[in-house]
Amino acid sequence: MVQTSKKEGHVLLSGRWFSKKELDDIKYIVKTFPNLSRNELALTICEGLSWLAPNGKHKVESCQKMLEELEKQGEVVLPPKRSMRSPTIPKIKPGSRTNAKPKITGSVGDVAPVKLKTVRSRDGIKLWNEYVERYHALGYKRPFGAHQRYFIASKPRAELLGCLLFSASAWALAERDDWIGWSKQDRSQRLSLIVNNSRFLIFPWVQIKNLASKALSLAAKQVIVDWQERYGFKPVLLETFVDGAEYRGTCYQAANWLYIGDTVGRGRMDRYRKFPSSPKKIYVYPLQSDFKAVLQGKAGIINE
Repeated sequence: MVQTSKKEGHVLLSGRWFSKKELDDIKYIVKTFPNLSRNELALTICEGLSWLAPNGKHKVESCQKMLEELEKQGEVVLPPKRSMRSPTIPKIKPGSRTNAKPKITGSVGDVAPVKLKTVRSRDGIKLWNEYVERYHALGYKRPFGAHQRYFIASKPRAELLGCLLFSASAWALAERDDWIGWSKQDRSQRLSLIVNNSRFLIFPWVQIKNLASKALSLAAKQVIVDWQERYGFKPVLLETFVDGAEYRGTCYQAANWLYIGDTVGRGRMDRYRKFPSSPKKIYVYPLQSDFKAVLQGKAGIINE
């Protein structure tokens, strides 16, 4: 049963009051990502709304009940139910396949052609997760919403050189949003057209000059293709966050990414200023020339 609050536009679902804006965001996510499972949709929404239980865990079951109620009302169309699996994510224990390899040195030309290998098989995802958990400073965190993993590979030698992950963009980012010049309504309608480079790892034994910027240049072309194939649309802007206290962002600069300012020290999915984090440098990479007009709703996406 839906209850309307005294504040106009708020409704009570699964023990939580939702504003009209929040409900519009939820409907948008469900409509934009039809290939996600119900559990993945619930996790994405919980993360975006900071919908947490007192123990700090996402209220996935409550969110799924809320989505089912919206479906009964005809507000959303959910994907078919899949076999029940525990939402608990087992701890990753890297195996021998991710042990350090002999040092690889030289320049990009020495390992050319470099390519990005999409990671979609169960075994490939497991291996990618192990590498990131073992060697990335932030470790592995399960991506929710639209995302794509890649291995950076040397084609002739069949060697893996690193990992990349592109995933959902930050909900609200003051410097980015001001730079784009879009309204909150624009953002709620077209946020999915921005994709975040949320993990970037060159393996510690790989010391190849200009490899990182080369991988980013390849990704700028590949992400468009993979998003179109998997999710039915093309992004128009890439973004990433660089910890200026630890890294200089040189590879992003070399790959022609633009520095547009710093975050204000909030988590990338924190819309309500509840979870402070250290400020990060914001870099972006436009994927088509009129990307600002597209994000503002003044132009269409180039499909050629």
